[in-house]
Amino acid sequence: MSRRQREAGRGRAAAARDGSSLRWPGATAKFALFGEVLWVGVLCCVAGIGVVTIPAALAAGSAHLHRFLRAEDSSLRHFAADFMAALRTGWLVGLGVAVAAGLLLLDIVVAGSRLLPGWQAVLAAGVVLLVGVLAGLAGTTARWQGTRSWRSAWRQWFRDARTDPAGVLWLVAAVVLTAMVAWQLPPLVVPGVGCLVFAALATAVRPRPSRS
Repeated sequence: MSRRQREAGRGRAAAARDGSSLRWPGATAKFALFGEVLWVGVLCCVAGIGVVTIPAALAAGSAHLHRFLRAEDSSLRHFAADFMAALRTGWLVGLGVAVAAGLLLLDIVVAGSRLLPGWQAVLAAGVVLLVGVLAGLAGTTARWQGTRSWRSAWRQWFRDARTDPAGVLWLVAAVVLTAMVAWQLPPLVVPGVGCLVFAALATAVRPRPSRS
């Protein structure tokens, strides 16, 4: 047996012990995974160009990336099918998120003019609430593929947020970084969205402490 074969055998044995070879076989090719994350960003930006279609686009992107990680068929045809399925009721979610985000952005702009008394508190509250809305949207869309129901996905996100506050903080950090990158250089919103979808999926499937 050659040295390369022995190393490959040890790698497979180690992967079998920690379960990675069973759960995420598609993640072994790291450069391919990076490329897929960028591709998901492109798909989500194109599918979400209608604004109210953003939740459906993120849900389809998360499902697409999940299939890739599990070494399943992650063709464009499956992404389109997931997008249409998520859009049936997801456009209502998109409408609600768009209205909420628009009001919060207006609040931030008005507070930023420094014309209101106590504008610092109003500005801070607007930013926190906007980040919370976006983190909740990302967390919900990452759970949609397992339930095919927006209400069930939201409930799952709420339960996970209560039992895994660290995961919520990681997702909030991902939202903030994506917003900062997109604000400084708008074309980077495409890879930023792909990385956000990946981060939301990672926080959705990470192990959580069981309740006693």
